Amino acid sequence: MQKPNNYDETPEGGEFTPVDLGGHKLIIKQVSETKSKSGKDMIVVLFDFAPDDAQPGYFTEQFKNDIRPDKKWPNQATQYILTEDAEGKCNRSFKTFTTCVEHSNTGFTTQWGDNFGAQFKNKKIGGVFGEQMDFYNGKEVRKRVMRWFVSLDKVEKAGIPETTETKAYKEYKGSAQSFYDKAPKDADGFMNIPDGIDEELPFN
Repeated sequence: MQKPNNYDETPEGGEFTPVDLGGHKLIIKQVSETKSKSGKDMIVVLFDFAPDDAQPGYFTEQFKNDIRPDKKWPNQATQYILTEDAEGKCNRSFKTFTTCVEHSNTGFTTQWGDNFGAQFKNKKIGGVFGEQMDFYNGKEVRKRVMRWFVSLDKVEKAGIPETTETKAYKEYKGSAQSFYDKAPKDADGFMNIPDGIDEELPFN
């Protein structure tokens, strides 16, 4: 048997390279119009890292390697943006998206009307990734998520955002803290361990 093409460069199954934190150059794959669960207008933006980014084609590769029959574009490369805020005015995140696309593509101006999303396909834009703490399936999870869009000229100088927490993680932390607060403690703040259960402590 001859060695297959690109054998030495092909990663082994199970290998995983995380998304680099900070700024990335993106290419928009698709923008579609839809409704949120509460019936509000929103757009769904699918993107990948651009050919001139440090991790080009990262999410396309993820999608290709997903063997599930119902596979979808990676959630990490999908943004849901409401077009209006709670007061019925233009949502700042939506305006940020369209403005960043305009600033990143010379001569491009957002066109309003039917088939709105089609104009954004293959347009360039920047994005900034940061860490986010989540609680899922009974475990704490540290994720790397796209925090906000920027124009391409802001990518190189973009810093790494502070770590955020999902609602699920905050609720998990709150319940854990509540348990700690209610547990009996001695004067120095340590939880009291009832007599007779020393053998159950994992470090004994």
